[in-house]
Amino acid sequence: MGESIKSPKPSYRGKPASVRTLEKLGREQLSKHFFMRDFLYSEIASIHGVPNIPDDPNLAVMSGRSLAEELLEPLVETFGPIIVRSAYRAPEINALGQSLYKSCASNEANRAAHIWDQRDKDGNIGASVSVVIPWFARRFAEGRDWRDLAWWLFDHLDFHEVQFFPKRAAFNLGWRENPERRIGSYVAPRGNLTGPKGPSPLPEKTRRTKYADFPEFRGISYPI
Repeated sequence: MGESIKSPKPSYRGKPASVRTLEKLGREQLSKHFFMRDFLYSEIASIHGVPNIPDDPNLAVMSGRSLAEELLEPLVETFGPIIVRSAYRAPEINALGQSLYKSCASNEANRAAHIWDQRDKDGNIGASVSVVIPWFARRFAEGRDWRDLAWWLFDHLDFHEVQFFPKRAAFNLGWRENPERRIGSYVAPRGNLTGPKGPSPLPEKTRRTKYADFPEFRGISYPI
């Protein structure tokens, strides 16, 4: 398994209100390869001039650290660099995405998902990120089935939810307390691949044949 980063526990009082406090938040190292700043960019925030800043930075960092350490680090150490498309969203940003662009779920649905600093209705903390794996995106463009990567994720990562999209096989990857292990897709065949109310997963032996040519799990060695 990858090496965890021993970071000091963050301590913020309220929403960052200055450049200096926001810089401090951005410098929080969530895992070996990821900092909080990697997850704060938003096209909606840039266009509309609305700051994409957590109201509860401590909760956002805590949720983001679990996401980065448990889900993103294994991807990097298996497939090499990954591309973050969308990550943390302040509630106002998420609401704009839903009302103006129909590109975001409701704030209620995104608590403990893209809204890292709010718990969901059951009190769980969580965090979600949209990513592209260039190694797989090239193969997807050549006709590779998205379900091959989905089954790899199912067998190797303790995620809450995965949702695939048509462009470059991008997918939402979510960590949450009490995960449901749900996989869905907007790529044909659309719908739920597995989950609490979805079909049962394929047998393990069959799943493994789908990604037999994938790189070794966490087989990339990085300098310590």
